[in-house]
Amino acid sequence: MITVLGFDGSALSAQAQARLDAASLVVGGGRHLEAVSLPDAVPVVVMGNVPAALDEIDAAQNQIDAPEGRIVVVASGDPGFFGIVRALRERGHVVEVLPALSSVQRAFAAAGLTWEDALVVSAHGRELRRAVNACRAHPKVAVLTAPGAGPAELARELHPSTPRAFVVCEDLGGPAERVTRCRPAEATTRTWLDPNVVLVLDPAHVDGPRRWIAGAQPGPAEWALAEAEFEHRNSVVTKAEVRAFVLAKLGPRVGDLIWDVGAGSGSVAIECAHFGAAVIAVERDEESCERIRANVRLHHVKVQVAHGPAPLVLEYLPDPDAVFVGGGGPDVVRACAARALRVVVAAVVALERVRPVQDALTAEGFAVQAVQLSAARLSPLPGDVHRLAATNPVFVIWGVRH
Repeated sequence: MITVLGFDGSALSAQAQARLDAASLVVGGGRHLEAVSLPDAVPVVVMGNVPAALDEIDAAQNQIDAPEGRIVVVASGDPGFFGIVRALRERGHVVEVLPALSSVQRAFAAAGLTWEDALVVSAHGRELRRAVNACRAHPKVAVLTAPGAGPAELARELHPSTPRAFVVCEDLGGPAERVTRCRPAEATTRTWLDPNVVLVLDPAHVDGPRRWIAGAQPGPAEWALAEAEFEHRNSVVTKAEVRAFVLAKLGPRVGDLIWDVGAGSGSVAIECAHFGAAVIAVERDEESCERIRANVRLHHVKVQVAHGPAPLVLEYLPDPDAVFVGGGGPDVVRACAARALRVVVAAVVALERVRPVQDALTAEGFAVQAVQLSAARLSPLPGDVHRLAATNPVFVIWGVRH
């Protein structure tokens, strides 16, 4: 039998201590093993290298013959939440879990905040980039960190483009527990104790509306919004039918960063933000940038606006998962494709521009497809009759990285 004990620095329950007292082998981090009361002469495995410790658990389980034999693993907080329980189950073990308070619970309690509306992400053994993108897009995020992917690294990625407040909770439940409130600029200059949890907060939106679901909001109730939902100039806005197809190919989601290049009214950028992605709208025209900002405020989303000509301004932006190119020639498409991690989607009106865009994507190693989209909308006529009013046809070209 394998029992996983959660430890949060407080005294173990009688049940948890009884499991330890009966253990044939105890596995855990050094700081946890020092903090709990172990039975005399019990074999101990200090978990530094997790795969190696799991190998020792496998071997020990095969060697324990007595039915009452028990392996006990001591882990932080709630070991079923981004913890060792997953790794044990992936090895085929059936486990008994006795949890303690999770580090995320303790962090929000220390900050005096509710957290049913918080997004919880992990940078421990995972890409820091995706955690950063979640913090760009969401007002309340708890980040489970790791050495090399901690408060300082997180702050460097967010500052100064994403104004946020940090609550850094170090060694929760340990002898060096400390809770520090600071700005990202301050977090980059300090040395932080591991392990820690960082709450990344938008001070203007810390207390959101009442929720029925925890974590990230579900996707929008409606997308491919009507053009009238966006302020635009001379009908320069991606038509709803085209926008629906573009969104399907971009696949915006939590943890992604999307570029909307030649953003115009920002309609594509705003709809991507509704899906929970971090978004940067790139636009060279200052008047259009102000229009995008107005539309962003109208739709209550988070979109960063980068003012400047593409491809020059792209050099200063973080790498995107997906890019929509609504304005710019093949040189812009190729510059975007050189940086995009997953997909590039471009919309053009002129037939002669389709092949150069395809070639630009192919040159960067993308598998390329294209389609021509047109729609005919029902339009009323006098006498309670209708006609079909055609919208301008648009070519959509998209490339997916191999």
